[in-house]
Amino acid sequence: MTGAVETLRWRGARLELIDQRLLPQRTEYVACHTAADTAAAIRDMVVRGAPAIGCAAAYGVALEALRPAFASLAEFHRAVDAAFAELAASRPTAVNLFWALERMRRAYEAVRTLPPEKISQRLVDEAIAVHREDVEVNRAIGRHGAALVRDGARIMTHCNAGALATAGHGTALGVVRSARDEGKRVSVVANETRPFLQGARLTAWELVQERIPVTLVTDSMAGHLMQRGAIDLVVVGADRVAANGDVANKIGTYTLAVLAARHGLPFYVAAPLSTIDVNMPDGNAIPIEERSPSEVTGFRGERWAPEGVAVANPAFDVTPAALVTALITERGVVSPVDGAGIRRLFAG
Repeated sequence: MTGAVETLRWRGARLELIDQRLLPQRTEYVACHTAADTAAAIRDMVVRGAPAIGCAAAYGVALEALRPAFASLAEFHRAVDAAFAELAASRPTAVNLFWALERMRRAYEAVRTLPPEKISQRLVDEAIAVHREDVEVNRAIGRHGAALVRDGARIMTHCNAGALATAGHGTALGVVRSARDEGKRVSVVANETRPFLQGARLTAWELVQERIPVTLVTDSMAGHLMQRGAIDLVVVGADRVAANGDVANKIGTYTLAVLAARHGLPFYVAAPLSTIDVNMPDGNAIPIEERSPSEVTGFRGERWAPEGVAVANPAFDVTPAALVTALITERGVVSPVDGAGIRRLFAG
């Protein structure tokens, strides 16, 4: 489970997460020893990206079960149940969080009558499996997506859907990596992704590490570059895909999809099946996280907006399925993107 970027590291009784708030200036890891530590890391953006959040949450449950000082079996079970609740409340939009917790819940309930040490070991094993499988899924997504990328393609992406957003390899950037590994000459135009700058700080950093040509632009330059013929396709990740194919992703994704449609460019979404919420009928029902105004009014302690100004900071937007050329998953490519195509993925 290693690679050029190691987002999560399991160290027996602790989880280590690369602190994505500090990149690219510093590479440091935050150690989590409890579910509360893990929930705080998710909430505070130490770890972000839907698949990575899911993996971290799975480990958070295991960490709580590994805590040594429980006065009784009843206290142990209360603590584990509370861990599920606290982790579920850490971020609302990324469905992988709830998918991973449900998987951990099933593993927990299957061994609930056993001694705590056996329960904790079962939960650790399940979390490690979630972690390992995510890398395999991302590589499968990459292989399917690479077939859609021609040699010499200039690919625009938004936010960070790379190894830092997953257990490894990435979803949108997994497509880029896989195309490169097949010998295709590809380059990336990375939108900076205001206000948290995941594109400028994280995507650009990942691609520089791997020597994949990357050009950083501000979000508002995307339309100009498409108009000038400098972009061949757009590939993004997703935090939740509704049953009809509507896609919730980082704020600004909808704008890109509209621009791509205007200029006749393919707009691809790369995401694992765990990101598809079959119980969510369409994008109107997807909860949109509203984050702190301080992310918009300044950065890392420096304020540039006037005091007293009203701020809106929705972290995600929803792109209608009609604007998505294809959905790239570990089970193949869905196009057109609609409810019938998504149902076929789960029937296979």
